[in-house]
Amino acid sequence: MHNDRLNGRVEAGRRRLGLYPDCGQCVALCCVAPAFAASADFAIDKDAGRPCPNLQADFRCGIHEQLRRSGFAGCAVYDCFGAGQKITQATFRGADWRHDPRTAARMFAAFASMRQLHELLWYVTEALTLDRAGDLHAPLLEALDATERMTRSSVDSLLGLDVMAHLQRVNALLLEASDVTRRTVRPSPPDHRAADLAGADLRDADLRGASLRSALLVGADLQGADLRLADFTGADMRGADLSGADLSMSLFLSQAQVESAVGDGETRLPPWLARPRHWSGTTGR
Repeated sequence: MHNDRLNGRVEAGRRRLGLYPDCGQCVALCCVAPAFAASADFAIDKDAGRPCPNLQADFRCGIHEQLRRSGFAGCAVYDCFGAGQKITQATFRGADWRHDPRTAARMFAAFASMRQLHELLWYVTEALTLDRAGDLHAPLLEALDATERMTRSSVDSLLGLDVMAHLQRVNALLLEASDVTRRTVRPSPPDHRAADLAGADLRDADLRGASLRSALLVGADLQGADLRLADFTGADMRGADLSGADLSMSLFLSQAQVESAVGDGETRLPPWLARPRHWSGTTGR
């Protein structure tokens, strides 16, 4: 299922939809729009709509190469799924939030909705490649088209969308596609949906086909675990040790999730995800 041809289909679909971030085409919306509380992921408190003090006049981050060392690990792993450049260049036609407070407020609100829609497109493009979910491809294509149309909406239309209701409808399809695919491994795959597995010892665990949707995997030890066809939708993987683990056929795994985890040269990832640079010094087991 996950071969070079599949890799090409997934990546081509995501590039066509603009789901890879292009910070050079954005006005640093992720550095301004969200609110952050001081934590292990963000070194300071920041109100929504207030620019991060590290943001420079050219919309670049002044500490980009030292984000983790400076206490901003959350920024290092953040992924807008291409929503930033879509809002900047398409929805607002290159507008700059610094010049008009009213434009800024609308831009930030629209960015929040666009990011949710783009993340949904990321998942749907993958679901459409799952052979075992072939009976769902028609409604998934309809969902893809409907979501893509929403991303092309005017500002007023985008702000008026009931994005959450749409997400819930499409998520039901994604869940069904996941279930039918994961059952190819075993009739009753492990169900750890929304489970608190923070710090859990899961070394060498057979988690093939497991549902890890929305699971808390912070600091979990997954060294050597078999995670093929495990569903990672919404899983919190901060600090999880994936050294030597096999995620090569994992479902709905994002770049942000692997960036937030720890891995090594033996960690196997789906071919469309890049090996994080900060993994290079990991020694594994």
